[in-house]
Amino acid sequence: MELRTLRYFVAVAEELHFGRAATRLHMSQPPLSRAVKQLEKESGALLFVRSPAGVTLTPAGAVLLDEARDLLDRAERLRARVAAAAGGATLTVGILGDGSDPGVTRLAAAFRRGHPGVEIRVRDTDLTDPTCGLRAALVDVALTRAPFDDTALAVRVLRADPVGAVLRADDPLARRGRLELADLADRRWFQFPPGTDPRWQSYWNGGTPREGPVVRGVQECLQAVLWNSTVGLAPLLGHDLPENLTTVPLADMAPSPVVAVWNDGDTNPLVRSFAEIATAAYRQA
Repeated sequence: MELRTLRYFVAVAEELHFGRAATRLHMSQPPLSRAVKQLEKESGALLFVRSPAGVTLTPAGAVLLDEARDLLDRAERLRARVAAAAGGATLTVGILGDGSDPGVTRLAAAFRRGHPGVEIRVRDTDLTDPTCGLRAALVDVALTRAPFDDTALAVRVLRADPVGAVLRADDPLARRGRLELADLADRRWFQFPPGTDPRWQSYWNGGTPREGPVVRGVQECLQAVLWNSTVGLAPLLGHDLPENLTTVPLADMAPSPVVAVWNDGDTNPLVRSFAEIATAAYRQA
């Protein structure tokens, strides 16, 4: 059995639909169907029960799925270890936001300990792309914030932070101990450029269409608040703000999740290891 054929089988077994599996594998359906039939011939067992609605695994298929996943994982680990020993293993990580987050610091230290031979390349991104270049294949994995369109992406939630309104210190609302989104309804809010993920824009606008200046980065957002009294939102992490700015917690704003995200179906063991180490590092907070 070839590893490529086993990858095809796993895709069909996880999607339970040849069409969706073919889309996931970036191939047409006929050669995928032929590959699975050949695998059934080689294994001497029917692996799927086919129907117009899709497919279901047979008992033999369920056994093969467990074994195939294990074999593919071991093959990827072997490939990564050989590449690391040769000094050629790299992982490109996209990071959105504040790299001084203690979770990032713990993650970096833990990943270095676990993978001393892997070169990490970091791509720092602005607020216009919450996936940090993942969809454009500029990074292997992203450390970012949700929500955003996660179609064909795997998302691991690491932490959720409360959110507050960023205001000028002399703003009358800044004296409040807590605000609600309705308290800010008549204010101008920052906007992201056209084409930015709608779910991402909606979240940072409190779920309501707003008007205000277009910003791309955190500093532009803060300066818009400072100079124009624009409403900004930010996770409440205890970080220092520029002088004359403050944050007030928002009682009815959903927390902002910190997530690790990668392309669904990516079998790179370094990506999986990154997600596992990130989960542990953020759990220590």
